[in-house]
Amino acid sequence: MTATAGQTAVLSGTMSTMTADTLTARLADDLDGTFPEVVRELSAGLFSGAFRMLGNRQDAEDVTQEALVRAYRALGDYPVDRIRELRLRPWVWTIAANLCRNRLRSRSRRPQAPLTGHDPIDAGPGPDEAAEHSDLRGRLADLLAGLPWSMRTAVVLHHVVGMPYDEIAAALERPAATVRSDVHRGLARLRVAADTEEQP
Repeated sequence: MTATAGQTAVLSGTMSTMTADTLTARLADDLDGTFPEVVRELSAGLFSGAFRMLGNRQDAEDVTQEALVRAYRALGDYPVDRIRELRLRPWVWTIAANLCRNRLRSRSRRPQAPLTGHDPIDAGPGPDEAAEHSDLRGRLADLLAGLPWSMRTAVVLHHVVGMPYDEIAAALERPAATVRSDVHRGLARLRVAADTEEQP
């Protein structure tokens, strides 16, 4: 059986332009009937991105849920024409990225659980592979946490969530050239930090 464009988008964790356009048109006509599909399309990417930005599974789950709730409430107040013109994934990520940044700002007021294990949305590896991947993910989380916020969000949205530069620019309300620079500079810093970590 051949997967449809929407199924492929769900399986890959990304949303195609065709899927996004179809969803916004359907949201304009039937918000309550279509929004569950928006949740299915976006929740995995929202969780993975928030998880990498925040380094905490519970915070990532909370941000994912809150971003979708806020999106639903906002759409309920939007006129039909505005919904039809939305770039859905960048618009939802504007909400989610702001929530992530607010979570980080409030970190000093509560204890943190370290990033451990693997993403619940990942396929389950065997015990040895799981341990190796857990260690790698932990190191990646530490390295990402060392990046300035602008670089961290750009790197995560591009390389974890799979968003193109123009969508990231729309989501973060920054010029596309700035986003591209943030991704390249962020990756360069990650490489330097990783190389330094590996030196005896």
